[in-house]
Amino acid sequence: MGSRRAARISRGGRRLTGWGAVVPFVLFAVLAATSPGLASAETGTGASAANLPIQAPVATPAFRAVCPPTAAPGRVTCFALVRTDVAPMARAAVGPGSAPGGYSPADLRSAYALTAAAASNGGGITVAIIDFSNLLTAESDLAAYRSQFGLGACTTANGCFKKIDEHGGTNYPATDDNWGVEIALDIEMVSAICPKCHILLVEASSTQVTDMGTAVNTAVSKGATVISNSYGGADQLGEASWDSAYYNHPGIAITASTGDNGFGVQFPAASPHVTSVGGTSLAPAGNARGWTETAWDGAGSGCSGFEAKPSFQHDAGCSNRTVADVSAVADTNTPVAMYVGGSWMEVGGTSVAAPIIAGVYALAGKPTTGTYPVTYAYAQVAQLNDVTSGSNGSCSPAYLCTAGAGYDGPTGLGSPNGIGAFISPLLPGAPTTVTGVAGDSTVAVSWHAASGNGHPIT
Repeated sequence: MGSRRAARISRGGRRLTGWGAVVPFVLFAVLAATSPGLASAETGTGASAANLPIQAPVATPAFRAVCPPTAAPGRVTCFALVRTDVAPMARAAVGPGSAPGGYSPADLRSAYALTAAAASNGGGITVAIIDFSNLLTAESDLAAYRSQFGLGACTTANGCFKKIDEHGGTNYPATDDNWGVEIALDIEMVSAICPKCHILLVEASSTQVTDMGTAVNTAVSKGATVISNSYGGADQLGEASWDSAYYNHPGIAITASTGDNGFGVQFPAASPHVTSVGGTSLAPAGNARGWTETAWDGAGSGCSGFEAKPSFQHDAGCSNRTVADVSAVADTNTPVAMYVGGSWMEVGGTSVAAPIIAGVYALAGKPTTGTYPVTYAYAQVAQLNDVTSGSNGSCSPAYLCTAGAGYDGPTGLGSPNGIGAFISPLLPGAPTTVTGVAGDSTVAVSWHAASGNGHPIT
């Protein structure tokens, strides 16, 4: 497996494959060739680390950002990164004895100790995916992915899958090939982690925060208790009003990607009401866990310039909201498998991490009414994998961009080690005191039944 764990992507490597420097998606997606070095097929029931279907990457993997960057105030972009040095595989090329390149659902569930929970949990939970544009093949792409990995059918007919516009109807927006990749990635990653979950795809009519936020509100009104957002825009003046209008939903677990440009803060990840999800590089290892993780150099992190410090955070180097809270795999050097428009691809970016964490919240069950699920992990730090190495840039204080023991910016409190850190610790009449490391200091937090705003009482 050593040859499959190549050098981490350099910051320079990421810049070499900018939006205008690669083959457009429409041409890229029609390529169909069986990738070399594939491992044996696995059906989502448990792959061994020795047989992971990961393409041996080059020292600096070539990839492209699926969505073009945007500097426009009030707009967002998605955070999926597609490998371009690995040819897409046509569905027909993946048959007995072969598998698509990239981590499978079984690999991800193994890495995050979710295998048992995924087999029994998630029934009755609806996870909403918020994206821009209309993916005409969303349901068929999901069917191909789930069929490949033995996840069972999730269709409109059986009530598992539903697609709506941002207002809850069927007036879908125009198609966009780039955001279509993002949509497929999001619904497939939720399926990978929580195969029994229902999926609600809400398609916003534009990349304006107001439209994306309206889609979030619609998802809540339609009964979703977990919502994944794999997009973001600049941390900017006035975002607190968007936060209040669209992302403040007690009793709903909302995840948001921290971005793929290294050190720096994005919104809505900066919202104190959502779980901001950073990125890691994930590889098999000979340790007790069977895996190792380091901070991915592309993951966003830092100190918000506009969101106030929430009561559940105690790191001393940022007087405002600190990003991230938790993390999951995002490195294009250790990509996941995904299917869209007739082809298998290998994909990274924090767009992978956010729906993975959304799936973990779903496995953990319905959040406690009146609480903010972002706070749960801060009370249960010991039930996470602490990521202690890697960096996404240079900054001061260093923990905002460099992983270390305890809390850090790129990986937050760590990655899932089962569902324990994502279950509400709030039990009426039974306060629990836990101790955890935040930044450079150790803090004790006392948790009680939810107060009016659902935040922990410190």
